[in-house]
Amino acid sequence: MSKEISLQALQRLPLYLQYLKALPADKDIYISAKVLSSALGLGEIQVRKDLAAVSDGGKPKVGYCAAELIKDIENFLGYDNVNDAVLVGTGKLGKALLSYDGFKAYGLNIVAAFDSDPGKCGIDESGKQIFHISKMENLCERMKIEIGIITVPAASAQEVCDILVKSGIRAVWNFAPAHISVPAGVLLKNENMAASLAVLSKHLSEKRVCENNSNSI
Repeated sequence: MSKEISLQALQRLPLYLQYLKALPADKDIYISAKVLSSALGLGEIQVRKDLAAVSDGGKPKVGYCAAELIKDIENFLGYDNVNDAVLVGTGKLGKALLSYDGFKAYGLNIVAAFDSDPGKCGIDESGKQIFHISKMENLCERMKIEIGIITVPAASAQEVCDILVKSGIRAVWNFAPAHISVPAGVLLKNENMAASLAVLSKHLSEKRVCENNSNSI
């Protein structure tokens, strides 16, 4: 099955998958869109549409076989076909991502890392190899790597991105706090932690104002 879905729906699919995988490992368990929507705090109609876009296994008044739905979602997202990736920048954040084993459950396998500091090259605590950045283009082309993860300082982000693209990378996951650009045909996903923190801070600030106003009455 290959259907077009919205970005919002695509971002909800991992939530469904996480919930389904937490259920007892029983192949006969069935779950309805109503139960799933209630558990995740989402609209039932919204959940029905999302599931219908990725699976034909739903049955009236019964729902979906949880095990089959997991397979359908993983297949739709490509999680059943692990994608190899490289990471550039082995500071604290880079090393944390490099050692995180949970990525494999989502179809991502970081095979190696790169850094401009020769002193950081070698075998990482996670067992992954860290190469000098000068070797990145050759390795990516030879191993046909298509995903690049950027965890370098902001000032170096665009330069690193350009090298990744030149190396054949088709998808860039950017954790650097910088605006970078990619050519047409290359997907860029920014993880802007500063923006996320701003949302959290604003929410807490407004919450405190409301509480103070309530207490002053």
